[in-house]
Amino acid sequence: MTKLETRDWVETLPSAFLNYQNGRRIEEVECVIPDLSGMSRGKAMPFYKFSPDATFFLPVSLFYQTISGDYVDMDIKNQWMESDMVLRPDMATASAVPWADDATLQVINDLETREGAPIEFAPRNVLKRVLGLYADQGWSAIVAPELEFYLIKPNIDPNEPIEPPIGRTGRRGAGRQAYSMVAVDEYGPVIDTIYDYAEAQGLTIDTVIQEGGAGQIEINMLHGDPLSLADQVFYFKRAIREAALKNGTFATFMAKPMRDEPGSAMHIHQSVVDQKTGENIFSGPDGEPTQEFHNFIGGSQAHLASVVPLLAPYVNSYRRYTAGMSAPTNLEWASDNRTTGLRIPIAPPSARRVENRVIGIDSNPYLAIAASLACGYLGMKNAIKPRPAAQGEVFGGGATLPENMRDALERFGKDDVIRDVLHEDFCQMFGAIKQAELAEFRREISPWEREHLLLNV
Repeated sequence: MTKLETRDWVETLPSAFLNYQNGRRIEEVECVIPDLSGMSRGKAMPFYKFSPDATFFLPVSLFYQTISGDYVDMDIKNQWMESDMVLRPDMATASAVPWADDATLQVINDLETREGAPIEFAPRNVLKRVLGLYADQGWSAIVAPELEFYLIKPNIDPNEPIEPPIGRTGRRGAGRQAYSMVAVDEYGPVIDTIYDYAEAQGLTIDTVIQEGGAGQIEINMLHGDPLSLADQVFYFKRAIREAALKNGTFATFMAKPMRDEPGSAMHIHQSVVDQKTGENIFSGPDGEPTQEFHNFIGGSQAHLASVVPLLAPYVNSYRRYTAGMSAPTNLEWASDNRTTGLRIPIAPPSARRVENRVIGIDSNPYLAIAASLACGYLGMKNAIKPRPAAQGEVFGGGATLPENMRDALERFGKDDVIRDVLHEDFCQMFGAIKQAELAEFRREISPWEREHLLLNV
């Protein structure tokens, strides 16, 4: 590649990156992909080795691992040949790595076979598949994620409980201070660093608030294209971790890190627009809810319980599901009611949307958004009617979510309709990985067992 060619594609990089670069020489490029857990994997290389048209490879076996790194034998032909997947850089995702010492570029890649077919179990391709079904109907989905997470005291020993961090006052964070500006200010340096990293990466923050837990923060994002928003969540999680580390704390996206504090969710606001008119199809010309709106809710009620492993992917995820406002365990719906799993926020007709409140922040954003939109799609495609809207608080009764990973995986394995939408190859691999993680967890002896059973039974 000539210097002119290199300069041509560098000059087309997003303005946020060019501002971050500020005339410096790019030293390194990270070609990254989201794995099943939503973490970043890939290859880093000197700048001169990278080109948008270059071909890079990663072994397919990186999808055969559990969260602990163990490999899982599955019913896959020639599984352990570990054939290569082709990386295709999506230059629209080019972004800075602002915590790096030198000017560094990161790019999210799509995954293909050598023949050019999409790798069906790659999370980004799962979401693309669902969005393609919407496009086939002349629809475009719109989403807006809300990210909850904890800032915590650095936890070096996994046997020790997680504790809130020490704030600027020298006191440990206190819970039950939702929306407190004082609580946000307590961790001002971390928040400031998150803002700086977000600006360098071209990530847009809508609002930042203190949630109900000690050291628990929520970042709301602007609505937009689901693939773009999933990419942003993917980038945001890494940036938030790095911002916390720079300031001497940890950031955790574990669903329920502390026993007596609320869990962390990733609520997703969802609407659908007509591709030709750009109008929200959840509202009619008279401003009233449409059949598509009700069918989207109906499909969510019919199928969300089957995709819970994608919304709550670890054994810890189910500790977040406790009866109450902070983490609904039902699939009822109502307007402006935070006790329902499906909440309809107060909004003008043009912004009518469905908020899915049952998704955990520990989920892979590509898979969680894909699963939630798939349920709504099936509702609209098959004209599924919802149950009547809930009246008042919903703390019991109604359709409930599976209470543990075993039950969730059983339901996931039986819903052929949703598995067809997400693709059976993905569903088989994802299910096998989760079954292996569950089996590994069951072998573990917890501190609670040692504390209360060792000498008392």
